[in-house]
Amino acid sequence: MAMAMAIEPAPPRSGGAGPGRSAGQPRDCRSAFSATRRPLRAGCGPQRTPPRGHDFWQRRPAHVAGSIGRSRRPHCALLSSRRIFMPTTPLPLRHLCLAVALAALPALAGAQAPAVTEADYARAERLISYAAQPLVDHALTRIDWLDATHVAYVDHDAKGNRLLQLDTSTGKTTPLFKQAALVASLNKLLKTGHKPLKANTFAPVVKVTADGRYRLNVRDTAVVCDARARCSKLYAKDKPEPGVLSPDKRSEAFIRDWNLWIRDLASGQETQLTRDGVENFGYATDNAGWQHTDNAILAWSPDSRKIATFQQDQRKTGDMYLVSTKLGHPELQAWKYPLAGDKDVTMIERVIIDVPTGSVLRLKTPPDQHRSTLCDDVSCSPGLWDDVKWAPDSKTLAFASTSRFHKQTWLRIADASTGAVRTAFDETVKTYYESGQVAANWAYLPASNEAVWFSERSDWGQLYLYDLATGKPKRAITTGEGNVTELLRVDPVTRTAWLVGVGRSAGVDPYYQQLWKVSLDGGEPVLLTPEPANHSIALSPDGARFVDTYSTSVTPPVTLLREAGDGRTVSTLATADITRLKAAGWVPPEPITVKARDGKTTLYGLMFKPANFDPTRKYPVIDYVYPGPQTGSVRGRSFLAGHGDNQSLAELGFIVIAIDGMGTPWRSKTFHDTWYADMGDNTLPDQVAGLKELGQRYAWIDLDRVGIWGHSGGGNASTGAMLRYPDFFKVAWSESGNHDNRGYEDDWAEKYHGEHIVNTDGTSNYDDQANANHASKLKGKLMLVHGTLDDNVPPYLTLLVADALIKANKNFDMLMLPNAKHGYGDLTPYVTRRRWDYFVQYLLGATPPAQYQMQPMPAN
Repeated sequence: MAMAMAIEPAPPRSGGAGPGRSAGQPRDCRSAFSATRRPLRAGCGPQRTPPRGHDFWQRRPAHVAGSIGRSRRPHCALLSSRRIFMPTTPLPLRHLCLAVALAALPALAGAQAPAVTEADYARAERLISYAAQPLVDHALTRIDWLDATHVAYVDHDAKGNRLLQLDTSTGKTTPLFKQAALVASLNKLLKTGHKPLKANTFAPVVKVTADGRYRLNVRDTAVVCDARARCSKLYAKDKPEPGVLSPDKRSEAFIRDWNLWIRDLASGQETQLTRDGVENFGYATDNAGWQHTDNAILAWSPDSRKIATFQQDQRKTGDMYLVSTKLGHPELQAWKYPLAGDKDVTMIERVIIDVPTGSVLRLKTPPDQHRSTLCDDVSCSPGLWDDVKWAPDSKTLAFASTSRFHKQTWLRIADASTGAVRTAFDETVKTYYESGQVAANWAYLPASNEAVWFSERSDWGQLYLYDLATGKPKRAITTGEGNVTELLRVDPVTRTAWLVGVGRSAGVDPYYQQLWKVSLDGGEPVLLTPEPANHSIALSPDGARFVDTYSTSVTPPVTLLREAGDGRTVSTLATADITRLKAAGWVPPEPITVKARDGKTTLYGLMFKPANFDPTRKYPVIDYVYPGPQTGSVRGRSFLAGHGDNQSLAELGFIVIAIDGMGTPWRSKTFHDTWYADMGDNTLPDQVAGLKELGQRYAWIDLDRVGIWGHSGGGNASTGAMLRYPDFFKVAWSESGNHDNRGYEDDWAEKYHGEHIVNTDGTSNYDDQANANHASKLKGKLMLVHGTLDDNVPPYLTLLVADALIKANKNFDMLMLPNAKHGYGDLTPYVTRRRWDYFVQYLLGATPPAQYQMQPMPAN
């Protein structure tokens, strides 16, 4: 069960029977007044002075303006938004109660807090993402090319999911399996230890095996099925080590006991390739501290005869510890977890392994930092080594090496037979280099001795063609405003590149992704997806066609099959239908624009209003925040039915806002670098500026009642908001926050904040970003939430904030979730309900329904 703690002194009882009174007789003006009204949390609490032209968002009417001391002692005089002075000469009790009640009336009228019922919560629950998304019919998912002419996908309607495949050569769509037969076969195969799969919700990812059967990963079990849904387990043992499939689909590489092995998929025979791997110095091991799996990190050569990987040296890397919650002796979890500023961090030694012989060739280059050009790990997708590209003939490979603080990256070429390495060119930046946001946007073209390289040297993310003989750029492939977000394919024969870009079309939302093709030899890019919407692209293996799903935050998706040469539509696969979603009470969010902290830069976001929105009311505001720097609060511009629980919160009587502030990606490099080396910023100046502008624009937004919440980086930011803008934000719900990046993984902090420098007086350039160092500024209601087995953001970072708040004598709330990780899993409905309760009680000023029971998350 979850453990909730209210870290504050218990208030004295304000009513009930006592000496000389019957059980129903009011004790004093407090209980007399409360007996005539619905309970309102604004009635008693700390009072603060009214705002005088300064930031003021009130999440909780209890935190009304004024400051008559810090006591939490209930007092009716605190009900008004204006200061109420109690007379020094005692008044008769009936006169005092009448005066207090009359003074409180404006505050009560202004709060306009309606009753919140179980029916309201039920309506809100219907619109949470995992409940609302199934109400969208024919929004295709799991789109994956099986080969050059067959694409598989999942369609959905009121009857449930269907696994389909399209033959692009004939245009015919057929069921990939008989859904009921497939699920029955899988349930029989996986009958132990699991709830039965349901045919109407089953939606697996499907791959084709070397013998033409279909491979599915179902509940961590690899299964192969034929077209008649006859299924068997791929491996003899129940939980084999996860493998990385070879290009010929005949073998997979995996880790066992710190060494790399090969498994023949036809016979099941296993062969050990390396033998000198030891604990903390193993081959292909996946551990970045914040994430650690049993996946092997490697790159197969195109001929399936060689493997490029590394031996990861963590022998001097510091440890991280977590302890399980259980009866009896607890279990200690320990693993390597480098921190910002550590002297010794993880390094990798690059190798190439010859699969037939098992020989290990060490590349003739010094050990590299455990870094990538894309994310804060060497692997940014399961099993993939993003910054390694083989030549088609398997004789050479190119790789990118990145410095510890991401300020310099080198493109290097290795000879796969000798291990010789040469540096082709490098790029140095003042802040940090990255090769994109979605993919490592560079390509190796050995036939012409060239490379396609991503750079933001023009202040925008563009592609450049490099001569690998001279190390000099030949030309810019793309120019102008806007960014390349994903380099999908480069055809060395036609010398054409297909790329996804944002901000490249005039008059189109700068976050909408569109597909372009461009010649490596010059000329303007050609737009292949002209619809002003966000496009999700699945390109066929041969690059001839692509599946395009496009939508906006307010328009449901359309899925087309298109020609990759000119973007011509071949066929329409599906047009989503939101009739059932609308029937559930859904209303679309409203796209918004506001000005940033500088008063000039345009920011983009979404606003969520309740379905029964009344413009004559005043609504409290909840700011959903994720500061990045690798993404933002809006989290994509495609159609989503619920956007987490943003719409659900709105249904409870709030206006919910999500704004992508400065410092988040997909705009200019200058925009992205706004608060480099100042991670305590967390886009908060932009959140405040944007919310103030919205409050001036719309009379129904109540800037006296503003809340904020977020998870992970958003947990850090929401707590930071309470401590850095204590007169503006009044209530925060902060989940799993990295509240001090000195205690988080090294790659993240050192990329976005820079090197940890300790001064002679003991202070450092990381001091200001730590929330604990601002604990004395807390004024409002703050809930800290963390899972006790969070192996991404250690729970100690939340406990450090709690410790500082206690030492500062501050009241706050805390919810520790036993054995929960960074995502809360089965506890998510409970945590969501508690979050709703918190905002309803302290920001809306209403009483939530007692212990409302939310439905479990869907099992499939």
